[in-house]
Amino acid sequence: MNLQSVKSRFGIVGNSPGLERALATAVRVSPADITVLVRGESGTGKEALPKIIHHHSARKHGTYIAVNCGAIPEGTIDSELFGHEKGSFTGAHEARKGYFEEADGGTIFLDEVGELPMATQARLLRVLETGEYLRVGSSKVRKTDVRVVAATNLDFDKAMVAGRFREDLYYRLNQVPLMLPPLRDRGDDIHLLFRKFTGDFSERHHMPPIRLGPEAVELLQRYPWPGNVRQLKNIAEQISAIETDREVNADGLLDYLPELPRRDLATLPKEGRDGAGTGMNEREILYKLLFEMKSDLNDLKSLVLKMLQDGNLDAGSSEDQSLVNRVFGEREGTDILRLPERAGAENTWSDREAQEGVVEDERFAESTEVEESLSLLDSERELISRALVKHGNRRKQAAAELGISERTLYRKIKEFGLK
Repeated sequence: MNLQSVKSRFGIVGNSPGLERALATAVRVSPADITVLVRGESGTGKEALPKIIHHHSARKHGTYIAVNCGAIPEGTIDSELFGHEKGSFTGAHEARKGYFEEADGGTIFLDEVGELPMATQARLLRVLETGEYLRVGSSKVRKTDVRVVAATNLDFDKAMVAGRFREDLYYRLNQVPLMLPPLRDRGDDIHLLFRKFTGDFSERHHMPPIRLGPEAVELLQRYPWPGNVRQLKNIAEQISAIETDREVNADGLLDYLPELPRRDLATLPKEGRDGAGTGMNEREILYKLLFEMKSDLNDLKSLVLKMLQDGNLDAGSSEDQSLVNRVFGEREGTDILRLPERAGAENTWSDREAQEGVVEDERFAESTEVEESLSLLDSERELISRALVKHGNRRKQAAAELGISERTLYRKIKEFGLK
């Protein structure tokens, strides 16, 4: 079977090895009447493989039913899958066939099979092993001849250890495993899919197609796409609908890409932990740590100041004074924030001491924050500039060394006016 004809028939775009391997395996196992388990992250397009398997099997003239197990409430899932008898529960005004009965002689696709309740998993296992099932509210054993293709993004190892998925059912479903790669591992397929989605949108709404500049294409391919193909399609259609200029550059594309959480800046690449391969010195590493600590330090200062103003720190405690000194430092050999001594058994400030202390605190906090902010901004600008020079303005490599996303690097370049 020619894979290109399979792609054309089912609207599949891409030539990555992982995708083609999954498609080829799906076509090869289609004639064999065995259970297939499709694995992959959410949004990778797992629903296409069961259709391919059904179409290339001897059951292609039979019924094909797709069931989203995660969208059916736990109280009705058994009735939906296996049917029920009249009066078996409140609202059951007549008998009803389930999906396994309707799909007899055909194929049933159980999407999000990992969401099935444990009791339903036991019923499913019986159908897979013997073809037998019971309608809800009936004691009559029924038979069905259905091929099951299941799909999930569940981590089965964790689910089985936690007792949320039956181990015997997993092995029964996993007769033939198919793995769809995430979009971030599909290289040039990302741009091909983007062009398809924007082209379809433009044709549907009679608009000129969107074109990406070279840097925008590179950014599109480097973005990790946590939502996979579904996320790419949404963004492609957003750009097609909103952009008046049909030529989109990297800066324009950035407006549509959600910024991901920053990686831990203190974690160095493996090849650079011994100082080799990254060229980073201790000063640069310290800058990275300072960027991460900046907000935490300011939050801590605000917390201590509030505690002092509210009188929640023990004036007679050497630990409290030590904490204040560690947070705010010492100036000219005296405490920046002097905690008052106890007056007898009570811990109170006089009005004058409290007022002077608060004013001093606010002045110091304000001046310290300004100086720290300016210093960190200068250091950040210098570090980004050095990384860009070192890597010949190749932003991907510079972002990797700085430990930030490319989106963040683009934003910082614009913020600091770097070229």
